[in-house]
Amino acid sequence: MPNSHNKTFSTLVTLPNGVRVVALPMAHRQTAAVSVFVRTGSAHESAAENGISHVIEHMAFKGTARRDVRRINLDAERLGAEVNAHTDKDHTAYQIRGLGQHAEQFVEMLGDIVLAPTFPADELERERQVLLQEFAEDEDDPVSTGFKLFDRACYGLHPVAQPVIGSRRNIERFERQQLVRYVERQYSGSNLIVGAAGAIDVERILAAVERMFGAMPQGQPNLVAPPRYAGAVKSRAFAGSSQTHVVIGFPIASLRDDDAAFQVAATVFGDGMSSPLLSRVREERGLAYHASCVADQFDMCGQLVIEASTAPAHFEEFLVEISNLLRAQAETTDAVDLERARNQIAVRRMHDAEKPLRRLEDAALEVFVHGRLRTPEETLSRLHAVNAEAVREAFSKMLSAGPAAAIVGSIRRGAGERAREILTAI
Repeated sequence: MPNSHNKTFSTLVTLPNGVRVVALPMAHRQTAAVSVFVRTGSAHESAAENGISHVIEHMAFKGTARRDVRRINLDAERLGAEVNAHTDKDHTAYQIRGLGQHAEQFVEMLGDIVLAPTFPADELERERQVLLQEFAEDEDDPVSTGFKLFDRACYGLHPVAQPVIGSRRNIERFERQQLVRYVERQYSGSNLIVGAAGAIDVERILAAVERMFGAMPQGQPNLVAPPRYAGAVKSRAFAGSSQTHVVIGFPIASLRDDDAAFQVAATVFGDGMSSPLLSRVREERGLAYHASCVADQFDMCGQLVIEASTAPAHFEEFLVEISNLLRAQAETTDAVDLERARNQIAVRRMHDAEKPLRRLEDAALEVFVHGRLRTPEETLSRLHAVNAEAVREAFSKMLSAGPAAAIVGSIRRGAGERAREILTAI
């Protein structure tokens, strides 16, 4: 029999084949969202496969054993529903959002897309051109290029450093049978979560998921070995860019480590106009229009990421300011900044809890990593347990590991080496 728990605010059920079902009723809503999450993404791919998860996500909507591409879209849209999907480093998600009364149908529609795609060869050739256009657009974006270069600076050739979109060469050569084999290997019960949130009948959702997904093979969890941090500095001139785009970061705890201090540290440093990063770099010095700091965490690793764009003439000044601010945070954490950060995170999570798709994604990642759902009270308790000393220690750990950085755009000769000198002196 399936087992379930956490029924006070949500339901988590595990089917005999390992498929997990997350049901999050939201009685005040009339709409509902249904998502299928598969634990596979660019971090699970070999170099020769890089980009295949993203291609499969596109192709899953191009035809199934029962429906062609037009019918897949029409079935949802005639109900007023929206169909979407996305691929990340650690998972792929398929989702439908519409009226709560149609939630069971959404489970069936997504089941058909995920379990019975046919990957028609003619559709693959057409979609290949769309994917190549998406790839070209991504390549033309200096900020996107900076983040891809930054991942390589952090993790070298480890799969987690691969771009989700893959390479042009791979997109051009993937064949239908490669997609079929990858799905057969990666899409299994132990790597799949079906979630529903909003105006749903929990028992009917559970029955629909068991009916659609109960016969999947169980398989083994798709786990990725943690990468070794490289801490490199990389640079690339980018024709047509008038700014210098900078991405700086440090290794932090993974989701599996369950350490909230790094999330708080990132928010203390650079979330909001009153944060030290924005206050000093933008408001006081005018060195950047936009700057941000986030803690980007996955099952196998994590990064604190500082990102900004500055004028080439201000590049070194910007790096010196960032270095000074980081050193200051490793020495002391302002009590007001800590209060601000904890409240910002708490309010953001409350906002997210009001959005069905966001709630589902957060819940799915938590189940993939920890195997359970925590109550909102547990989450807030962990957040408020982070004190000033924990934040200071988080910064000290990051600085002792050393920075990784990517500099892209309008860069002067020797910019990469100068960045290395300034940042490694922190």
